[in-house]
Amino acid sequence: MTVPWHGALRRGGMLVLEICAVAALYYGSAELGLLQQLVRGQVTPLWPPTGIAVASLLLRGPRIWPGITLGALLANFFLGPSYAALFLIVVGNTLAPLCSYALLHRAGFRPDLGRLYDALALIFLGAFTGTLISATAGSGTLVLTGALPTDRFWTTWWVWWTGDAMGVLVVTPVLLLLSGAHLPRNVPPSRWAEALLLLAATACIGVIDIGRTPLLFLGFPLLIWAAFRFRLAGAAPCALAVSTFAIIAAKHGEGPFAGHGLLTNMITLQAYNGSSALTALLVAAAVSERDRSQREIARACGHLAELVSKLSSTGDQQVRPPPQASEKEPRHHPG
Repeated sequence: MTVPWHGALRRGGMLVLEICAVAALYYGSAELGLLQQLVRGQVTPLWPPTGIAVASLLLRGPRIWPGITLGALLANFFLGPSYAALFLIVVGNTLAPLCSYALLHRAGFRPDLGRLYDALALIFLGAFTGTLISATAGSGTLVLTGALPTDRFWTTWWVWWTGDAMGVLVVTPVLLLLSGAHLPRNVPPSRWAEALLLLAATACIGVIDIGRTPLLFLGFPLLIWAAFRFRLAGAAPCALAVSTFAIIAAKHGEGPFAGHGLLTNMITLQAYNGSSALTALLVAAAVSERDRSQREIARACGHLAELVSKLSSTGDQQVRPPPQASEKEPRHHPG
């Protein structure tokens, strides 16, 4: 059966719109990321475009890869030292999320992050492994073109890699959450009050971090609380908020980042952001998996009880003696 040409045209138009949307999101998030750069150039402590690219591939499939390339081209066009360097950096920025997607797809990753396995896959395959390509391509290109001294390759590579990895760990879960989000119904007021209290507490901790009091560690109880009570819906936004406040504090050299050099601040910041994201994702996934296991056990127990009840009733019918004739009933004699 042939497909009508207008149907194929409509699907092609939708694909073009998706590609343009991904490119726009990539470019817009790149501009926001560059506002918080701690290292001059294209390297930032958290690179949101990589997280957006990985989430887009997981949600819409590999067919939207031109949007990633277009967005990377727009984001790096005025930053690249030459057209050759621009080409290599854009290729690395495109291949890195595609590699992350391929690894996650092959591993059977589920975008709902409802299993501990999914959280670990996103961490080690999506964030830590796939982003090696963009960091190597970008840092190597800057060295080969003379835009970066050779002795600064590993420092730039490390910052580039951790920035891309943080983008996947912090931004991708938020987008995966929003893709399947819906307004909950019949939620008790106490639940809403708890969520608002958690959000307010996270904001207060962020203000303290930007101030002169180094209280970064207070974010971890809030992350655990959010992940335990609200699963991914609480863990992902809180991890993003905590990381954002920490980056702002590091940029202005305030709180725990005051009085230290750039490298020390970068190590502290990335260690904190990574630990926050890992804690939130792993706790939320573990609690979700526990809830699912409990539901499956309850369902299995219900089926087992129903089966036992049926077998018991069948057995009673089989062993029950047949009714005997009453002595009061008249007896019929032959003849």
